[in-house]
Amino acid sequence: MSSPEPIESNAPARISELKLFLFALSTAAVVANGYYIHPLITPVAEEFGVSGATIGLAPALNQIALALGILLLLPLGDRINNRALVTIFVAGQFLAVLAMALSGSFITFVAASSLLGFVTIAPYLLPAYVTRRVGPGRIGHVTGIMASGVTLGILGSRVGGGLLGHYFGWRSAYWVGVASMVLLVILLPLIMERKRDEKPSDAVPPRYSELLRSLWPIMKSLPEVPLGGLIQALSFGLFLALWLAIGLHLPRTGYGVDTVGYLAIIAIINVLGSPYAGRFADHIGAERSRVYFSLAQLAGACLLPFAGHNLWLLVIAIIFNTIGGASVDICSRTILFSRAPEIRTRLMTIYIVIMFIGGGISSWLGAAVYEYAGWSGISIMAICYALTIMGLSLWGMRFRQANA
Repeated sequence: MSSPEPIESNAPARISELKLFLFALSTAAVVANGYYIHPLITPVAEEFGVSGATIGLAPALNQIALALGILLLLPLGDRINNRALVTIFVAGQFLAVLAMALSGSFITFVAASSLLGFVTIAPYLLPAYVTRRVGPGRIGHVTGIMASGVTLGILGSRVGGGLLGHYFGWRSAYWVGVASMVLLVILLPLIMERKRDEKPSDAVPPRYSELLRSLWPIMKSLPEVPLGGLIQALSFGLFLALWLAIGLHLPRTGYGVDTVGYLAIIAIINVLGSPYAGRFADHIGAERSRVYFSLAQLAGACLLPFAGHNLWLLVIAIIFNTIGGASVDICSRTILFSRAPEIRTRLMTIYIVIMFIGGGISSWLGAAVYEYAGWSGISIMAICYALTIMGLSLWGMRFRQANA
């Protein structure tokens, strides 16, 4: 398997901290576009005159399209120059978000939202691009910084989208997204390397069909990659199910919807901790670190049965779940990026597709469990998920020994 952007054998780090910061902020802006709908779902439904169940198609189809786009488009990163791909996909996001901001009908809005999901590839191309340009001892550190951008985008969009929608109308959030994408179309080509630094001209990159067919053999030859994807599917699913339950539960216990936004602000504390989680993984090993962080996630889940009517205890549970879950993701990605650098975007494809399948299933399951069994049900579900994550993380230690 070949790649147009191989890692240099003895390369010192070529990515400065400033560029890492800019790449993380870029990731946050790109990710946020797909999550503005969450705090704005009610005013959007009211404007288009559709029910809550119908408007739910917008985020659902966005996530399905995102998984499909990752499966079909992300492997191109092992064939085509990443700088060109990132620019193309960010430009595609600009068109999709613009269509959402201008949409005059629900069908147009949903179609644009689905297109937005399909072309949201940059957040998963950029980490592979960055980790090719640092030494092995910094992979965990830079992975943590890039992961903090994803967290900032997901949680920040809920806070920012809600505030913008409250004061300026729901379309204002998407106009901010349009402006952000214009800025990124200009910025990213400037900070990404212009040189293609490809293999010699006689090296033929794999065909697109070969890239897709290679995914299954890669999964069999590197089982720690799908294992990491499964762990993250459960962790991401726990995150989505918990926040969905919080959004349903707090209004029923006397709190306003603004309280959910304030809790999201608290959860952004993870943005500050992610780089340290990556350094910890670099220091003691990503597999071992993942076990420790899964224990923190389990501790947070165990607090949930007692936090249904205690907001301060819920804050502590959220902090443990957010830091533990995000750090588990960082450790899994660090393991992924330390394997076969010439096929990193295909490894990321496997990991992210499994993650979003789990997230989609758990989103539906979390809503169903809460409606059927209330806060107690969602707490039991969270504990079961966290126990499984920890068990799989312990199982993953065997790959550390095998690759030592």
